[in-house]
Amino acid sequence: MTATLRTDPFPSDADMRSLWTRAWGDPGPERFAPILRRSLGHVGAYEGALLIGFVNIAWDGGIHAFILDTCVDPDFRRQGIATHLVKAAETVARSRGAQWLHVDFEPHLESLYRACGFRPTGAGLIDLRG
Repeated sequence: MTATLRTDPFPSDADMRSLWTRAWGDPGPERFAPILRRSLGHVGAYEGALLIGFVNIAWDGGIHAFILDTCVDPDFRRQGIATHLVKAAETVARSRGAQWLHVDFEPHLESLYRACGFRPTGAGLIDLRG
């Protein structure tokens, strides 16, 4: 991996929107800064000044932290960046007092999260969009 990881870089909305659009296919939230300010932390992956990967660490204000929005620019995938982002998020969460780290993911991402040390648990989900 040639990317540089930065903890709590607070990227601009423009930088986040650019990555989000490339990674997710839509522009994402209108503003990212309010979300990041409420998070336990976040980690960005950079190629020079370009944000190429990101993971957010949400939390409950106590001992539970949650991996959200793990993404890597499609031009930089398959280089281990997502794995490094998730492992860095684990380190940040632990150092900031979290005792549990949760993640939900789609089936095609199972091998990534299992390789990062997550074990299977039961969970539920309601799609509130419909």
